[in-house]
Amino acid sequence: MPSELIPIINKVQKLQEIGDYFPEKIQDLQEEYPELWDEKTPIGLVYGGATKIKQYVFEAAKLTDIRGASAILDKINLEDLPDFFERDTRSRNWLDEKRNFPQLSQALIPELRVYSTGGNILAFCPVAFVDDLANSIEKRYTEETLTANSCAVGCTFRLLEIRFGLLRENIENTPWLDWYRENHTNSLVQSYFGLSNEKTEEKELRENFQNRKSFNELTTKLAALFNQRRNGNDFNNNLHENRPSRKYPPMFETHPYLRRDEGDRRIAAMQTDLPNNPYYSEVLARKHLVGQITKREDDDAKKWYKKGGFDWQPDKDNIESWGTKFEKFLKEADEAKRLELAKKYNPESHSWEKLEAARSLRELGNVYNGFIAYIYADGNNMGGYIQKIKTPEKYKKFSKDIFEATERSVYFALAEHLHPHELKNLTDPDNENRNDKWIHPFEILAIGGDDVMLIVPANKALEIAKTIGEKFEEILAEKTGYKPEAETEKSTYEPEKVHRYLKQTPNQNKSSLSMSTGVLITAEDTPVYYAESLTNQLLKSAKKRAKKLKEKGYLGGTIDFLSLKSVTMISSNIEGFRKEALTKERGATLKLYAAPYTLHEIGGLIESVKALKESKFPKSQIYQTRSFLEKGKNTAILNYRYFRARLESKDKQEILKNEFEEPWCEAKTNKGNVAPWMYDQEEMLYETIWREIVDIYDFIEIEDKTSKEQTSEQSIH
Repeated sequence: MPSELIPIINKVQKLQEIGDYFPEKIQDLQEEYPELWDEKTPIGLVYGGATKIKQYVFEAAKLTDIRGASAILDKINLEDLPDFFERDTRSRNWLDEKRNFPQLSQALIPELRVYSTGGNILAFCPVAFVDDLANSIEKRYTEETLTANSCAVGCTFRLLEIRFGLLRENIENTPWLDWYRENHTNSLVQSYFGLSNEKTEEKELRENFQNRKSFNELTTKLAALFNQRRNGNDFNNNLHENRPSRKYPPMFETHPYLRRDEGDRRIAAMQTDLPNNPYYSEVLARKHLVGQITKREDDDAKKWYKKGGFDWQPDKDNIESWGTKFEKFLKEADEAKRLELAKKYNPESHSWEKLEAARSLRELGNVYNGFIAYIYADGNNMGGYIQKIKTPEKYKKFSKDIFEATERSVYFALAEHLHPHELKNLTDPDNENRNDKWIHPFEILAIGGDDVMLIVPANKALEIAKTIGEKFEEILAEKTGYKPEAETEKSTYEPEKVHRYLKQTPNQNKSSLSMSTGVLITAEDTPVYYAESLTNQLLKSAKKRAKKLKEKGYLGGTIDFLSLKSVTMISSNIEGFRKEALTKERGATLKLYAAPYTLHEIGGLIESVKALKESKFPKSQIYQTRSFLEKGKNTAILNYRYFRARLESKDKQEILKNEFEEPWCEAKTNKGNVAPWMYDQEEMLYETIWREIVDIYDFIEIEDKTSKEQTSEQSIH
């Protein structure tokens, strides 16, 4: 070993030997590890990634362009940026070009990368190359996408800070445990270290302080710098004085008298010979070309791009759609469960090579009567869990575990509920030649970290969303470190106070981490940008519900959904629409909806719809009962009981009693029920699932034994 490296190696070994040691006083740290506070051996840490992703992905209207935009970002996130740290890769060669950062590549090795999933990267690097690495991340996004927003920041830290968080220049001036004990009730201190009061025990105070004073504090500082730069602020310190400003993000000016591209966003660069001869800007041309590559179209279909004379060429060998990754997941033969799952998804054993991706929303709508569903899921409790991660190694493991759980839960849910679909009755000139083709009946727009964006057939949307949430928790529960603490769980989680569906309620949380999901069921021709906006609102509503239920000890997932089958358009936001149109004062406050739901409640809602179908409750009376809801509590109860009494047999009535009335509508003060209402004692109001039952009635299928009877009911009213 070169003699110059020996002192550095000794310092690294000293750092690794610290273990769980945490000094009582800052002076103890200074005396115990003076060599780790040496200014000559600081290390750089860089954090960056894409921002405003949905703005870039969903600005296009066609599925091919949306898929292409998503694939370009996925390639940068999952291939290009990690490859900066590998040898002999295309991204590494890009760094070596004279116009880029040729010296940087020699300073990067795989071990420096902490994580690179979910659209973000966190990595160590030598101090001299902090700015170069941050600049290279931003430049890679801009060069590949032209307009996608990205941001990267870096800072330098001493070795001791990796283990004990931020320390002041004069280490003895760093506020430590003794200072925290005296000031922990201060509101500003609580916002940084966590809530506490005068009765908080010493053990909890110490835990709060240690959770903050760790590697987590370094990443928090980088996140703050990231937000400042993303918002256009320039740094006023010497470390970043040579970095280009981000005040002016990439954009292409338009002109009122020049031809714009098909999305009416930018000046057109060419007119293509594709169907309808659309005009493309270079941004849109790249998206469409990559979208064609992910669909595995032949080279003849991509000749239009060469005619445009563009210099940019995609790395075809490394562009892979999520559909292809899904196929690989099912075809892996190392696990019997996956083979079983593959057989369940593809029971007729269609050739995987002949299964194609859907080329338009119309093709996805062809699966079920012209209706599709957007699913947008995001992780819960992630911030609180991350705050307890104290080392880079655990950060790396956490990132890998979350991405794996997210990806596998999506694949499992799709295989569990869907099958390849044969296109029929397509009549539009641009897709009539697609009849008789077999397609995957879904579109995975993005899987990043704990985020999921999907388009699926409307009749399977809620089942898929529920399975994704359940499988995500199940996979994490199998891994070490993600199970809830038993003491906390037993003391706070009471299922009957969390779930409104009281049949077979889960008596414990599977995992301390979960997913909330927004589901929008809509027609295939609903504008994508509008649908994405509504789905995002539904996700926020579901997360709001999850946060409220967390106070009751529930750590599981939630789902909010909306069907635009009955509501053609919403001019305001969903929360405003529900408050104004679906909340009535009729002697008592009546909520004509019950969303959002827990995963357990969604399962109960689906079972209730199936029970309604099995009971042969006349469809006209289902709609009539819905119309009586806003006339008042008693009126709705009376009419529901009247219609139920008219069912053809007591067996049919029992089905409704067992699957709808008793699980959902028990009275709080006696043994009766207030069907179709539920009473919320906290909010002191009545709510009902009946309206949502009607909304999804046509999208829930019952068992095969009645498939012939339900086929006649599948027409959309």
